[in-house]
Amino acid sequence: MQHVELTITDHVATLALNRPAVCNALDSALIADLSLALSDVHQERRVGAVLITGKGDHFCSGVDLKAFAKVAEMEPIDAQVKWFELWRELTELCETILRFPKPVIAAVDGQAIGAGLAIALAADMIVMSDRAELTANAAERGLIGGLTAPLLSFRFGAAIAARMLLTGAPLDAAEAYRLGMCCETVPASQIWIAATAWAKRCGAAPRESLQATKRMLNESIGETLLTHLTNGAATGATVCNTESAAEGIRAFVEKRIPQWP
Repeated sequence: MQHVELTITDHVATLALNRPAVCNALDSALIADLSLALSDVHQERRVGAVLITGKGDHFCSGVDLKAFAKVAEMEPIDAQVKWFELWRELTELCETILRFPKPVIAAVDGQAIGAGLAIALAADMIVMSDRAELTANAAERGLIGGLTAPLLSFRFGAAIAARMLLTGAPLDAAEAYRLGMCCETVPASQIWIAATAWAKRCGAAPRESLQATKRMLNESIGETLLTHLTNGAATGATVCNTESAAEGIRAFVEKRIPQWP
């Protein structure tokens, strides 16, 4: 795996997103590597819990908009197929984390933006460093948070989802903790240690009861969540083919303010 670093320590598997030069932005290769890493530890009996984190200064800056820019240059009929493929990859990754039979902890240091935030939300718990921020700013790029919207609503309610999605304003660690969005905030140097402690605490329970509890939370109580994710991905792919989305993506790549049509 080129873009995910996998280590196992004391029954906890750490999956570290490893594209620090681009703030661990998600492209097809990174999504595939993270899915493969999850598959590798799925049946690994040494692993009782999984920790997802990012190498470098940030957890994940969201989708790789430079990769999106290449799709935006295609003819609309061809681009639409590619948009649906990209959104399907993201949706399947989030569903894999939600359905994963072992507890998953997201250790968020630095930024967790857009689809990166969706990965953290798909995890069972979030631990944040005191410099971390959670951001859902797709609308500012002419896009929509097709995955972050249902996950935010499911985890923390429609009011928090609306606040984050409509304003695009980041939530810092202190505010996220006050709102109950993370279970602990710690200095950046302690993020892995703190998240590992939570993972061990979860992983100490019998595997059968943990798996049944996760299934009850994410598939029974959250029975409509997976449908909302699928619908959100379809809408997100459709919006990607609009003029506003193309301009928002171009503006990001060109490092300028968007000029909306």
